Amino acid sequence: MAKKIYDIKPPRVARKTENDIKEFLGTNKKKKASTARLSRHKKEKHFSWKIFSIAIAGVLVLLCGFLYFKLQKANIEIWPKVDTLSYNQAIEANKSAGTINLSGSIIPAKYLEIEKTDSQEFLATGNASDEGKATGTITVYNTSASLSLKTGTHFLSDSGKYFKTLAKITIPGGTKSKPGSVKVKVEAAEGGDSYNIGPANFSVPKLSGTAYYYSIYAVSTEAMAGGYTGDVKKVTDDDISQAKDTLVKKISQDAIGELKNQLDADYILLDDAVSYITTNSATATKVGTIVEKFNYEATVKASGLAFKKSDLDKFVKDYIISQMTDEQTILESSLTSNYTLKTVDISDGKMSLDVSFSSGVYKNINKNSLALLLTGKTGSQISEVINSNLTDSVEKFKVNFWPFWVTKSPKSQKGINIELKF
Repeated sequence: MAKKIYDIKPPRVARKTENDIKEFLGTNKKKKASTARLSRHKKEKHFSWKIFSIAIAGVLVLLCGFLYFKLQKANIEIWPKVDTLSYNQAIEANKSAGTINLSGSIIPAKYLEIEKTDSQEFLATGNASDEGKATGTITVYNTSASLSLKTGTHFLSDSGKYFKTLAKITIPGGTKSKPGSVKVKVEAAEGGDSYNIGPANFSVPKLSGTAYYYSIYAVSTEAMAGGYTGDVKKVTDDDISQAKDTLVKKISQDAIGELKNQLDADYILLDDAVSYITTNSATATKVGTIVEKFNYEATVKASGLAFKKSDLDKFVKDYIISQMTDEQTILESSLTSNYTLKTVDISDGKMSLDVSFSSGVYKNINKNSLALLLTGKTGSQISEVINSNLTDSVEKFKVNFWPFWVTKSPKSQKGINIELKF
């Protein structure tokens, strides 16, 4: 059987082939589209970096131009030549002065006064011997008529020690077989432990030569006690004098402290510009008193004159300015002064000070006029201008431009800064 020959493919095969072709064509189109997008992206990316670089370069150019023309500065440091003016002047501080008097060399003073009382305990330094007196009780007998004995009647012991009564006594009468009697307290006539005697018999020496001498007698049944000898302290003239000096000095020092507390910090109160008067000083303890300590009291009146440091500084400054030429300026940071108290009369409200003072001065430099001369100048040109205009009034100077690439000062006077250095 003869084979059949088809001019075209079967429908199923034809459709399959057609689809393959479409798919192939579609894939190629996608690849081409993708390739085209990638190419455009590269071109776009390359194009943005180029624009960015150009923009940055433009900004830098503008910034440099701004810095050059707007922020261009010249800083010039000048060290003026400084001369020293020194003076010595007597200045009077007077409580009657209300303001500084330059021509009269007077500054105001302030009068102060205070009264202060204080007391203090001091040690006695005198040496003395203290003897305690022995005491005891005796029984006095009487074999005759009643008899009274006055205070201080002495009784003599059989060992030779005298004792005396401390009060008036009356001895009742009696007989030898039954004498009258009375107990009496007695004290040794002298101090010391030798009077601490044991039981003893006593007679009354003052009755010697009378009938009572034999009828009046005494007996002690217990030992006397309390007699002793020791070293003690007593107040001397030097103790009282030293106490006064010490206390008055202390009160005076306290008083000057209280006077200074009344003043503002600007005031100066010299110790030698304060006077003291002791208005009262006393102690209740007398010289020779046996005591270890005693109290002393005193009252001191303190008065003084003070002046303001700012007034003295202003006087010194004004005085130096009055001695300068019109072309000079005072260098206040170099201003110094020293003073000593020469004389003081507090009651009159005056004191005299010896004052030595000095300050540096330099020739005036008009910074505005100089800056105008330095506009648009190079470093060497600036040097020539300074040297020709300031000559011997300058020790040295230094020129700095900003930014670093600038070689000339700005054309505007505002961009030139002149700083004086000392």
